[in-house]
Amino acid sequence: MADLSIDFCGIKSPNPFWLASAPPTDKAYNVVRAFEAGWGGVVWKTLGEDPPAVNVSSRYSAHYGKNREVIGFNNIELITDRSLEINLREITQVKKDWPDRAMIVSLMLPCEEAPWAAILPLVEATGADGIELNFGCPHGMPERGMGAAVGQVPEYVQMVTAWCKKHTRLPVIVKLTPNITDVRHPARAALAGGADAVSLINTVNSITHLDLDRMVAYPIVGEASTHGGYCGSAVKPIALNMVAEIARDPMTASLPISGIGGIGNWRDAAEFIALGAGCVQVCTAAMLHGFRIVEEMKDGLSRWMDTQGYADIAAFSRKAVRNTTDWKYLDMNYQVIAHIDQDKCIKCGKCYVACEDTSHQAIARAVDEAGTRRFEVIREECVGCNLCEITCPVDSCITMVPQESGKPYMNWTQDPRNPRAEPAPAAAVVEQAGA
Repeated sequence: MADLSIDFCGIKSPNPFWLASAPPTDKAYNVVRAFEAGWGGVVWKTLGEDPPAVNVSSRYSAHYGKNREVIGFNNIELITDRSLEINLREITQVKKDWPDRAMIVSLMLPCEEAPWAAILPLVEATGADGIELNFGCPHGMPERGMGAAVGQVPEYVQMVTAWCKKHTRLPVIVKLTPNITDVRHPARAALAGGADAVSLINTVNSITHLDLDRMVAYPIVGEASTHGGYCGSAVKPIALNMVAEIARDPMTASLPISGIGGIGNWRDAAEFIALGAGCVQVCTAAMLHGFRIVEEMKDGLSRWMDTQGYADIAAFSRKAVRNTTDWKYLDMNYQVIAHIDQDKCIKCGKCYVACEDTSHQAIARAVDEAGTRRFEVIREECVGCNLCEITCPVDSCITMVPQESGKPYMNWTQDPRNPRAEPAPAAAVVEQAGA
């Protein structure tokens, strides 16, 4: 059976599934229930200076799919509204009772060295395994010079990280904001400041929807609302990209990553790990479905690893990074064509409508004498865009079949159609693309 235990920048955990800093980790009661359910670690909800933050009501909203499925989750909640003394006391007791679980403490303080120097010894005294610097909160705290206001300025990221490394022996994990043009810059700054790891992504700035009768966005506080932090399955593609960008950047390739953003099952976790994460953090899925979801996550990941021959997490961590490259290094001579399995086709015509109206008119529709519809791919018109496969409601009914072109690998830098082609030995370019 696969070994799920990890050592993440010196922090040991029985499995890679941690609860992210959020309402589920705001008090000992919740954290103990999580550990009883099988979570490998937690990041305690962000602590700050006393007096504690004051939250509003209400605090959450959602972006729904069909049947009220929560696709995205929005919150305007701030850091912990419980006193520093109570939080530190509870962290101490929980760590004492659960010594084998990872206990990370999230922190957010003003951009002044003195407050950090004061709080870090207190956190270290709890027996916690590490700290996470919250440089990502997009609402409430940035107006006070904290959260995303720090994470969006690489110089601040480096400065505060260096302070923390100066005043604590604990591993320092820097939590990055996605509300930035290029996430590599704050990641590089964190590394320059001495960070032991980074975690990402924090929440995305958002407004989910409005009450059109009252003309106010959700969540509604009195007669007004504000932007909040977006999370849940909808942000997973953004998070995967940013994790991969850091993992394949030569300047940060060695930096351990804790992956966050839309993780709700074992497959999500495996994807983050394959793209560079050493552990994963979960919040929204636990809030929607409860702590017991970790049972399926652990079981599913372990079973999949067994089928693939992966003995431990390290065996497939970052394995997909080498296959992630810049667009200009993709093979221009590679070609796929759609194929429709007529035995699986339910004749709904969704592929035809999508291709005919918005794509390449590469699917033909025919009706026989009995009035039965049939859809066929027009091979010479198909560009292999995948739209038909995506719109098809039947799994594996439409597949994209690779075509033998007889042409060698050629990327855009070599393509004669490129007015700025850069002649280079193919072997060298392939090596760069797979780096």
